[in-house]
Amino acid sequence: MALPDDVFGSEDNPAVPGGNMTKPLIIALLAYLASRYFGSGQAEEGASKPAPPPSEPLQIPTTDPSPGSILDGLGGLIEEFQKKGFGETIDSWVKTGPNKKVAPPEVSDALGGDLVDELARRTGLSRDQILDGLARTLPNVVDRLTPQGRLPNYQELSRLMG
Repeated sequence: MALPDDVFGSEDNPAVPGGNMTKPLIIALLAYLASRYFGSGQAEEGASKPAPPPSEPLQIPTTDPSPGSILDGLGGLIEEFQKKGFGETIDSWVKTGPNKKVAPPEVSDALGGDLVDELARRTGLSRDQILDGLARTLPNVVDRLTPQGRLPNYQELSRLMG
């Protein structure tokens, strides 16, 4: 059973490079995607343009996120990569086997410049730090959140998160 620090990394035990920056960055990304795409509990169907940012400022959680918010954010992340032509890359992270690497510009293309700028604004990190951090960490985080080679259901993610 993995604990959140096993998935996201911590300062003492980085699961991925930059563990001390990784956890808040990934949590911020997943929370933002969850609020953006799954705020009503359902994915937007047929949306051709991104929803506007939430009206409330995103707060980076000081405690571990709930499995529901992680699951919704993970679904939004997978959807973004697939819609932008990076389905093969994100599939390699979800499925078992080696993870394909992703370059910072590809992360920007997949997530969109507006989302990256919003994460930079809300976290206080530079755009380059956001993109470098996400390029290094997303493959491992998605891989650890999908140990069965697919998007987990709520109960599986609850067990995974401890």
